[in-house]
Formats: sequence, C-alpha cells, structure tokens
Amino acid sequence: MAQGEVLEFEEYVRNRQEALLRSARRLVPDPIDAQDLLQTALVRTYGRWDGIADKSLADAYLRRVMINTRTEWWRARKLEEVPTEQLPDASVDDGSEQRADRALLMDILKVLAPKQRSVVVLRHWEQMSTEETAAALGMSAGTVKSTLHRALARLRQELESRDLDVRALERGEVRRNGERDGRGQERCAA
Repeated sequence: MAQGEVLEFEEYVRNRQEALLRSARRLVPDPIDAQDLLQTALVRTYGRWDGIADKSLADAYLRRVMINTRTEWWRARKLEEVPTEQLPDASVDDGSEQRADRALLMDILKVLAPKQRSVVVLRHWEQMSTEETAAALGMSAGTVKSTLHRALARLRQELESRDLDVRALERGEVRRNGERDGRGQERCAA
C-alpha cells in the first residue's frame, strides 16, 4: 500500500472510529469484545483499502467485515460443542452458594475492628501488597503484617465457632427459646 493510502486509512479511522465502535457494540454485547471486533475488522480492511474504489462506502464495507467476523466467532464457538449419545446431568449453578458465601463473609467481617477489617480487605480483596496497604492506611509494613495475622486468626475462630453452632443445630442439641428438653427443663437458644 502506498504511503498516501496509509495516511488516508489512518485519517479515516481517526474520523470514524467512534461511529464504527458503536456499530460493533450493536453486534456483540460485551464492550471488550466489541473493541476486539472493530480492531479485527480494521486489520482486515487495511489489507484491502486500496481495493475500495469509492471510499464513501468504506463504512458499509467495514460493517460487513464486522458482521462476517462476528459470524466466524460464533461458528467457532459453536464447534466446541460435541454431540454425545447421553446427555450430561443438568446441573444449574444459580449462584446461591456464592451469594451465601459472600453474605457469610460480610457478616463475619463485622467481628473485626475497623483497622483489622481495612487491612484484610486491602490485602485479600483488593490484592494490594503489604507495602501498598501500609501506604494506603498510613502505617508501617510490620503493623500491617501483625494486624493481618491477628485479624485472620479472629476470622478463623469465628468461622469455627459458627461451624460448631451449625453442627449442634443439625444434631438437635440446640433448641428454640422456650422449648423443653426430655427432662422438662427449658433450654436456651444459640
């Protein structure tokens, strides 16, 4: 491709990039996939740019390339499915376990002091280094390490005590308020 055509293509992309990205976003739901789709279409169009006689039709040409590329991606993903004689067990992951785990985590974090909670969240949730956490909280790295150690020990202790409570409840050892055991004595609720 001649230098003038390269500059012409670069100018075209600079001017039409946002409109073409909007078109790509209409073709695929994920914005990152839309950017990939547009980049792939631009690479394919670049090699054929000198063959487009009427540059006013370049948008239509690029849209067609995007549609064809999206179709290729869809077909490639479809080929990953393998037909079998017997259907697999239909297990639907509804995400309820993840929500329950998250709710438990949020509840257990409440037992920590605010400083401990901040250290745990920054180190493990935000995945900051010890030094980054220390800088963010205005403390030394050693303080971050010792606070994290104590906080994790407290979280383990809380999880174990809750696990024991659940096991006792499953065995029927813990009764509701006002309920009497076999000897007629009132039992406390956990």
